[in-house]
Amino acid sequence: MSSGQRKKITILMVNMFIAIASFGIIVPILPAYLVSIDQGGTAAGLMIAIFAGAQLLFSPLGGKWADAYGPRKVIILGLSLLTVSMLMFYATDSIWILYASRIVGGIGDAFLVPGIFTYVAGITTSAQRAKATGLVTASMSLGLVIGPGIGGFLADFDLKLPFLVSAIVTLTAVLFSLILLKEIEPAEEISKQAEEFINAETMFEQIGRSVKMPYFIPLIITFVMSFGLVAYESVIGLYLTSQFESSSKDIAMMITATGLVSVIVQVFVVDRLIRRFGEVAVLIAFLGVATGGFLLSLIAGSYAAFFGVSLVIFLAMAILRPVLNILISKMAQGEVGFAMGMNTAYMSLGNVLGPLSAGLLFDLNINYPFILGLALLIVTLSIAVAWRSSRAAKTLALLAANDASEAESLV
Repeated sequence: MSSGQRKKITILMVNMFIAIASFGIIVPILPAYLVSIDQGGTAAGLMIAIFAGAQLLFSPLGGKWADAYGPRKVIILGLSLLTVSMLMFYATDSIWILYASRIVGGIGDAFLVPGIFTYVAGITTSAQRAKATGLVTASMSLGLVIGPGIGGFLADFDLKLPFLVSAIVTLTAVLFSLILLKEIEPAEEISKQAEEFINAETMFEQIGRSVKMPYFIPLIITFVMSFGLVAYESVIGLYLTSQFESSSKDIAMMITATGLVSVIVQVFVVDRLIRRFGEVAVLIAFLGVATGGFLLSLIAGSYAAFFGVSLVIFLAMAILRPVLNILISKMAQGEVGFAMGMNTAYMSLGNVLGPLSAGLLFDLNINYPFILGLALLIVTLSIAVAWRSSRAAKTLALLAANDASEAESLV
């Protein structure tokens, strides 16, 4: 990549890191804060579901706006909304305003994520995209690792201080983007088409249109992966406490370790794997690894064994996330913003349904959430294998018909 590309990628990484870390800052103190205002588990669950639901509803619009008006504007809007959300959280103890702040934050995230990945696609070639996407995704994982640690430290001074610091940090990212991030002007044809779809399509119509897109199967995989991973994450603390009598320190150590593994893999491994084997082969291989991890989680007999299995699962997910982003952006063919918006929408749907399902199943049997995740991954792996076979057959047919350009797009 050129120095100009590296500079832009660095700015995007900083933005993504700040946005994710600012949210991560509040994670460790949110339960204690809710208790301090006489709220409990129901409120904690709704905080996750409301955020993901707002993200689900607005992600398609965020993607289309990135195509129509340029990703820089969408990135700045997303960061601005995240700032407002944190300020609302800091300024009140009213549970209803707190819920409203989660809606604002979910909308902000729905604009920020597709905006950033649309920007990445706009400044890189197909060959460069794997590395660039891996770096940006790694900055997300790093934010998830560092944010909670900062939040726990700040909470020792004041329980609400993390919310204020989060707002200030996110506002810094807004100013950072306004000054340093230059807009990528969308092509006139794409911009016009995107504006027409904005005016003509509802969110549900956009989701319906995504079913007909060549990247629909990767979208389904995104949904299932998010469903399984967030379900796994939402009950892992309860599972460790119930099954192995683990302490808070044990749980924190696991979360930090899995986050660090994700960062290392996304920075140093993803690009090399894709360049050597291709996106589809890597996708299928690590769906298999994740499936094996969920199977092993059911038979792990100690904290140490479960710790090791979790590392395997999060390693697989750390590779699958950027691979799916790259694959979808490559297959989008001129509508990268729409595609990445739909990617975020499908991910958000998994983020809504995963925790709700896991919580209900956990109350029935602590192993049921993992059994559900295992079943979904087996189905997804089967779909991915069948999809690869279908693509290979179509490629051969096109080559036989001397349609080399179309065949190349399927490889």
